[in-house]
Amino acid sequence: MKQQYDVVIVGGGMVGAAVACCLGGSALKVALLENRLPEPFAPEQPHDLRVSALSIASKTILEMVGAWQGIESKRCCPFQRMRVWETAGDTTFNSKDINASELGYIVENRVTQLALLERLPGFANIELLAPCSIEAIDYLAGRTELTLADGTKIATNMLVGADGGHSRVRQAVGLGVTSWDYNQHALVIYVETQYPQQDITWQRFVPSGPQAFLPLTGHFASLVWYNSPDEVKRLQALPVEELKRELTGAFPDCLGEIQRVLGVASFPLRRQHAQHYFKQGVALVGDAAHMINPLAGQGVNIGLLDAAALAEVLIEAGKQGKAIGDSAVLQRYERMRRNENLKMMTVMDVFYQSFSNDILPLKVLRNLGLGLAQRISPARNKVMRAAMGLDGRLPKLARGERLLLG
Repeated sequence: MKQQYDVVIVGGGMVGAAVACCLGGSALKVALLENRLPEPFAPEQPHDLRVSALSIASKTILEMVGAWQGIESKRCCPFQRMRVWETAGDTTFNSKDINASELGYIVENRVTQLALLERLPGFANIELLAPCSIEAIDYLAGRTELTLADGTKIATNMLVGADGGHSRVRQAVGLGVTSWDYNQHALVIYVETQYPQQDITWQRFVPSGPQAFLPLTGHFASLVWYNSPDEVKRLQALPVEELKRELTGAFPDCLGEIQRVLGVASFPLRRQHAQHYFKQGVALVGDAAHMINPLAGQGVNIGLLDAAALAEVLIEAGKQGKAIGDSAVLQRYERMRRNENLKMMTVMDVFYQSFSNDILPLKVLRNLGLGLAQRISPARNKVMRAAMGLDGRLPKLARGERLLLG
């Protein structure tokens, strides 16, 4: 027997689970498919290596779907200041300058995912199928049939690809991508520091690439070191004490002495953008639609905005009696998100290319720019609002407006 759903979401990570929660309580019958559930959370566990800087817009979306309380009850680290600097110039962004309590929150990806998944039982119209493995995706004229490894067949007229940068959904329906590598890797190091949690994140630029500090709860932090693939490989292979010495030499004293290195991982930097976010009966969200330079931690934030926008479009179309998988409906979703995401990707690229070199004219200009940003409040405040997700074309949930379910 085939199981029929109005919407099938492939991928129960942060963004896919957010799509499901945003559709929660609506008249749409939704299935969320995930092949591996995250490990349950326990307060005594060490922090995960994979963390994100959630913006205020992301927090608002999570509050609106009832998931933020689950994050706060586990673990998150608010920050009020962000410092950006290089040799001769720097600027500090402070939430107080725009009358905000925080600039954002550092949250482990697993904590965000768990908080969203824990909300699903509260929605009668959402069914979580996990763990499950997809054997085949058959797409034809806007109707999709999925065959699971256990033989179960699922049919839908609205398939959502939330299955990451190597999206099987995207490939199955023939949506192309434009992509390139940055020829840099990011080394992520989980450390215990002399000082307890601070209220500041910082990003320093050197010719080999950025270096970032993300505060975590307690005496812990996540350091991100961008460099050439060979140098990252060398650093990752060092014995712990030698790596600690390298970190001490590269990162400033204001962070406090690094007491212990507790975990290390690395990943390549890659930009990727789907040429279209939809096809008849199919929509892409999150990394399936776009992979952005992680420089300012905006990847998950724009993914959560995708989730909120898509849910808004589908619910409104359903209330108006329209076929939710129709191209005219999904085109509205693409108009809401594609250009906004492209702007963010372009800004991150320009910032990255301008700072990650030692070309003298650019060095003078960027130091001048940082100095001006420090002295000119309107420019600094505009940058803060953009990073917090408070500017641009925002979906209703990100503005704190409820969707009219029905």
